[in-house]
Parts: sequence; structure tokens; C-alpha cells
Amino acid sequence: MKKNILLFLVFLISLQLFSQKENESKTKLTNFLSKSYYSINFGGVFYPFSNDNLIDGYKTETFSRNWFSGRLLLGHKLTDDVSLQFGTLRPASWFKYDNVNNIGYERSVWINAWSLSLKKDFKLHKNTSFYAEAGIANVTRFGFSINDKEIYEDAHYASLLYGFGLQHKLSEKWRLSLNGTFLPKSTKQNQPSISQVSLGFEYHLQQLDDKKATEFANNKYFFPDNILQVSYGTSAIGFGMNRFFGMSLKVGSFESFGIPVFWVGAVKANHAISVTYQRLVFRTEKIFSLDWGTSVTYFQSEFGKENVFAFSVFPVMRFYLLRKKDFDFYTNYSLIGPTYITKSDIDGIESGPKITYQDTMGFGVFFGKERKYNFELRIMHYSNGNIFTRNAGVAVPLQLTLGKTF
Repeated sequence: MKKNILLFLVFLISLQLFSQKENESKTKLTNFLSKSYYSINFGGVFYPFSNDNLIDGYKTETFSRNWFSGRLLLGHKLTDDVSLQFGTLRPASWFKYDNVNNIGYERSVWINAWSLSLKKDFKLHKNTSFYAEAGIANVTRFGFSINDKEIYEDAHYASLLYGFGLQHKLSEKWRLSLNGTFLPKSTKQNQPSISQVSLGFEYHLQQLDDKKATEFANNKYFFPDNILQVSYGTSAIGFGMNRFFGMSLKVGSFESFGIPVFWVGAVKANHAISVTYQRLVFRTEKIFSLDWGTSVTYFQSEFGKENVFAFSVFPVMRFYLLRKKDFDFYTNYSLIGPTYITKSDIDGIESGPKITYQDTMGFGVFFGKERKYNFELRIMHYSNGNIFTRNAGVAVPLQLTLGKTF
């Protein structure tokens, strides 16, 4: 039940982004977006794992710890000094038990926390404030086994989260933040406390004035109001693009060649067909647009030939890289699109439950008279962002996409 409640909250937040009253020009933010911000923070994370967390008979004298971590938040201002925040906290790499029982076993413990919290600001000076934060976190821990024996069990539970910090306002858009975040110890789940100290920034979206919005709306740059797309992908092409952008492509002596901006997945789709609809929500003068979208995807798994459908709602960020007389070239990126998938644990792999997320990225062009047509190359991924302990994920191979704008 807690799983469904958490994902339902995420789904409502996603829908809220796109349910505001539309403006005709799309160059003005919706009421919801005009009060929203995002926050990116990096710092140290501390969790005192020890041999006490392992079952009797297993221990090590050394541990590998990488303290570096990050926290990403999406926020919405309910009032001038109270905000609702949703985000995730995780280390850059996992805590590792080295040489367990002195026989060469090295095992990692993965930890991930998604949170929903309220933040209250208290002004200390004209541009400086103190804040307090409190909420709930979905904590997921991946333990480990040795020779099929569970040495540190998996865990998935709800935890309190609280924090505090200082913020300095640089401008109406930018804030610098010094943050402390804490999740208490759970004896029941055999989980040490989690603490993070980080430094980062908040970027607050700003509404354009009517004059500037009208100027942008009347310029010559093309932004489609609606796009209908049909996509097809096959594993015969391979998963090279997925692995390149997931930094797991093997090239020569390189075991992990590429750029770490996407994910692959243990389950591979043999072939996939998608039908996608996108609608413009917001656009800037020339470079950026935000769409909302819905899609239905059918894929057949590569190993077990299982037939799966996925139904998604998602945001799309589109960046125009090149604008020419005959075409506009862009890249797009979509994250955390709430999805219902008709199969769980596909091909006998723990790919996750039926409630999950869709992620996509691609490159494409609008072309033809009045940019009526669209061609795009796209990769896709389904996983639950470690909200659950089963999260092997699904990789959809490179899709060739044809679209029509209107």
C-alpha cells in the first residue's frame, strides 16, 4: 500500500505540472511553473555501516567508502516562505565491504532515498535566510548475498526526513544553499542513520512580462503546438546507443566508453512500437521548450518473448541546437514519466513492479513546408529509480520515429 501511495503522489505532482490554464502564446509560464524551482546539491553522505549489519559468521576488516553524494529536488512555492519539495538523495558510488571473511569477496550495499517534504524559510537578513525541512522518505537498500546465502538483507521502508540550512539570494532566479539532511536509524530494518552535508543552488523560474512574452510569441522561430509520433525499434540494430549514453559501451580496451546521461537495463526489448502524443506547455524565445506527453508502447522481451504494454504520462524538455531555412534540429530528454507496465519481473529478471517510470532521449528534426513533419532517433528505458528493491530495468533499443505536427 505504501508503494502505491507514494507513486500516486508522484503521479499527481506530474499531472499538476500540465493541468494549469493554458496561455495562448505559450511564452508565459503556467501558474504552477511560475512558482516552481529546482535545486541541485553536492556534498558528503555518511552512513555508519559496519560488521554489525551482517549476519553472524561474516565480517571484514576494511571498507571502501566514497563520501561524495548528490541531492536533486523539484520545488513548488505554496506561499512566499513555504515550499513543497520532491527529490532524491544518493551517493555517487556505493559503500563496499572489502574481502569479506578474508576470502576475496567484495560486496556493495546500495542505498537510495526519494523524499516528499515541506520547507519553511525564516529570514535572517535582506538576502539571507535559515530554513527547516521535514517530510517522509522512501528508503531502498540493496544488500548482498554470497553463494546464494543472504548476508545483508534488502530493505524498503518509509522513514522520516528532516533538515536545515542557510540560503543566500543572489537574484530573483538564483539562491546559494548550505544544507544538512538527516534520516534516522531504523533498528527494525537493520539500517544505520543517513546524514548528508551539501552545497548547492536553487533556480527559481521567472514569469515574463506581457510585452516580452508577446515579442517572443511573434518571432519567426518554430515551436510545434502538437506532435503525433509513431516509433519502431529492433534489437537487430543492437543497444550501442543505449550503452554509449549509459557509459557502458565496450570499445577496444575501454569497458565503459560513452557519456553517463542515461540507463540501459537488464531486460532487453526484442522489438518495440510506440505511439506518442506531445503538446507544448512553454517555450522560450528560441532554444528551449517544455511539452507534456502521453504514450503507449508495446515491446516483446528478447529472451522470453514476453509481450508487454506500457502506458505513460511524461514531461519533455526540448533544446533546439540548429535552426536552418529548411529544418530545425533538436535534442530532447524526458525523465520520471509515471508509467503502468503490464508485466513485472520480465524474463525471470527482477525488473520491478508494474508501477514504474519511463525515460527517453533523442535527436530529431522538423522539416517540410511549415515544419509539418518530424523525424527522430530515440532510446527508451523503464525502471523505478530504486524506489523498490527490484529495479533491473528495461532497455528499449534505438527507435526510428516519424511524426506529424499540427
